[in-house]
Amino acid sequence: MSSDPTRVAFLIAGVQKGGTTALFDYLVAHPGLSMAPEKEVHFFDDEGPGSPGLGGRGFGVDWSAPDYDAYHARFDLADGRLRGEATPIYLYWPPSLPRIAAYNPAMKLILVFRDPVERAWSHWRMERARGVEPLSFSESIRAGRSRVDDPAAPGHHRVHSYVERGFYGAQVSRLLGFFPRQQVFFGSARALRADPSLFLRNVSEFLGVAPVTDVRPLESHVGRTDGEFAELPSEDSVYLRTLYEADQELFSKLTGLVL
Repeated sequence: MSSDPTRVAFLIAGVQKGGTTALFDYLVAHPGLSMAPEKEVHFFDDEGPGSPGLGGRGFGVDWSAPDYDAYHARFDLADGRLRGEATPIYLYWPPSLPRIAAYNPAMKLILVFRDPVERAWSHWRMERARGVEPLSFSESIRAGRSRVDDPAAPGHHRVHSYVERGFYGAQVSRLLGFFPRQQVFFGSARALRADPSLFLRNVSEFLGVAPVTDVRPLESHVGRTDGEFAELPSEDSVYLRTLYEADQELFSKLTGLVL
C-alpha cells in the first residue's frame, strides 16, 4: 500500500494552535511535495453526514467500507511527488488514528507541539473571538467533562477541548500503538519559529525529499491581544500546569521534547 503513488504519504496531524498553519504553508511551497490545496481536509475525523465541526465540508464516510476516491480528489493528479495534507485534529480525535493506519500503514506523521498552557489559551482566544465560546477562559477550563462529551468520541470535543488537547503524553502514547516511532516526526512550535530553515531541513530529511531553500519566516493566525485576550491569568496558568505536570513528564519521555 505504501508504494501506491495515489495514496497520501504523510500528514501534519497535530497539534491545533501549534504552528501547523505555518508549516503547511512552508510545505505547500516545497517543489518535491504535493499538498492538498486546503489546510484541514478533515477526512479521517469525518463521522458521517452532518458531522459537527466540519462546516458542511464532511465526506460522509462509511468507515465499515471506506471509499477513498473523494479524499484523493482533493489532491492534484499523482506525478511522482509525495502527497500530504494537514489536519491537526487527527492526533487528538481517537477514531482518526486506526483509520489512518488502515488506509496506509506506512503513513508518516508530522507533529508540532506547543506549550500546552499557551496552546489552551490560544485555542480559547480563537473560539471566543469567533463568538462560539460564551464562557471566560477561567470558566472554560474549569467547566468539567460535560462540555467535551461528543457521542462520536466520548470525552472529546472539537471546540471546547481547551484542556484536553494539551494532554500530549497520552495522545502520543496512543499514537505509538498504531505507528512505529520511525514514522513519526516530533517537533516544537518554538523550534519552528526560532529557526524555520533548520526545522524544514529536518522535516525534509524525515520525508526523504530534498531540503527547501530560501525559507522566509511566516507568521500565521495571530489572534487578538486586546481586552480580555491580552494576558493569560496567572492563576489559570498555575492551575493548568499542575494538571499537565504528570502528562508532560510522559510526553518528554516519549518524544525527547521539553516544551
